[in-house]
Amino acid sequence: MTDLVTLAELGGPLAAIGGAAYARHAYPAAYWSTVGLPLSVTRLLALYSSTMDACGLTVEPSRWRALAVRATTRREVRPVPPRRGIIRPTATGLRMRLRLAPGQEPADVTASAERLRHAWGVHAVHVRDIRPGVVELRLVGFDVLRKVRMPRRLNGSPLQVPVALREDATAFVRDYRTVPHELVLGATLSGKSMYLRNLLTGLAAQPVVLVGIDCKRGVELAPFAPRLSALATDPEQAAELLPALVKEMEDRYDLIKARQGIAPGTLEELITSDVWGLPQDERPAPIVLFIDEVAELFLVATRKEEERRDEMVTRLIRLAQLGRAAGIYLEVCGQRFGAELGKGATMLRAQLTGRVCHRVNDEASAKMALGDIAPEAVLAACAIAPELPGLAVVGDTSGGWSRIRTPHLSLADAAAVCRATADLAPDVPALDPFRPYVPPMPVEASGPVATARPVTE
Repeated sequence: MTDLVTLAELGGPLAAIGGAAYARHAYPAAYWSTVGLPLSVTRLLALYSSTMDACGLTVEPSRWRALAVRATTRREVRPVPPRRGIIRPTATGLRMRLRLAPGQEPADVTASAERLRHAWGVHAVHVRDIRPGVVELRLVGFDVLRKVRMPRRLNGSPLQVPVALREDATAFVRDYRTVPHELVLGATLSGKSMYLRNLLTGLAAQPVVLVGIDCKRGVELAPFAPRLSALATDPEQAAELLPALVKEMEDRYDLIKARQGIAPGTLEELITSDVWGLPQDERPAPIVLFIDEVAELFLVATRKEEERRDEMVTRLIRLAQLGRAAGIYLEVCGQRFGAELGKGATMLRAQLTGRVCHRVNDEASAKMALGDIAPEAVLAACAIAPELPGLAVVGDTSGGWSRIRTPHLSLADAAAVCRATADLAPDVPALDPFRPYVPPMPVEASGPVATARPVTE
């Protein structure tokens, strides 16, 4: 009997510890909400002052405060940490604002983020500048990129697509109005196609003209043909499609010029330099051009193909330089994209403001994507493991970068979304000759309409 009591006394705590360890690995969100969050808040409240002092984030108190402390408590005057705001728990961690002490800057807190992570027992600490003198600490309780779950509340706007999850548990939104053109690099099976699917299905639900160039015989973009307004599956077709897009861009500039040449006395808000300033009933639908395996447009074998390549590259550069004001945006994908592809490659890459780098085969490929805008992100891109498809490093010309991961979306589900939203495709007469053929869906027979009867004499 005594042995049974002892076993029950020891088995209960051991089972609880084992269950918590299993939940932490298999269900990290549930573990964080029940166990991790209370423990981290307790550590933060109990060790806040000492942690800030150890991290060098405290300053000497003002002279008046030191005199007041000595006069009222007669205790030793200690350095003052940043004033802490209200702790706000979230489903993936917690948020807290700090009012910096005089002489401090956000870079001081960012440099101590790793030490704060260990002191408070969380997965990561991210620092964001709110306003002068105030920063926000976003503490992430577990690895949110291991199993991606997009936030439920996402504010959708035209030409904005929440396509992936950042490492700080916020959504990475692809905003074409802010970043008109983007370069997406990644090796085979790195998740580049998954990123493209999420982006394309997000745009499919909006009144946007989707155009594709897929020189792999259309194996990547052909499943989305019901929603595409134009599709080129080889360099020959691309050489015919690109002039049509350039002509459409020039027609839109003529439309903008006509609006600028209106009579004197017109209100200033009616004068515009791009399509978004036009009245809604006159504004043409935006166009997003997806290019899969852009290197196929550059590779040539004969003199005739070289001339065709130069013409296509010239038109792509024109679209990248002038397309934003006309509402034409580029999404360029490939495995490598450097000067070795030929004339015009570096100039085209310089026009692609957004950069997304998945796992690559060598450091040179990562430098092609991120080296000219965020050099410190190159090492992060080279460290992406093969067993984490969809993980990428995203950067922009501001020098900032972060890790993201795209949620899994099967090809069948993406194709179904494009079929369901096929009627949302805007009509662009100039692209009608390039509209892909969509075979009709087979109709399942539910049975014979009438029962057959034998003929009697």
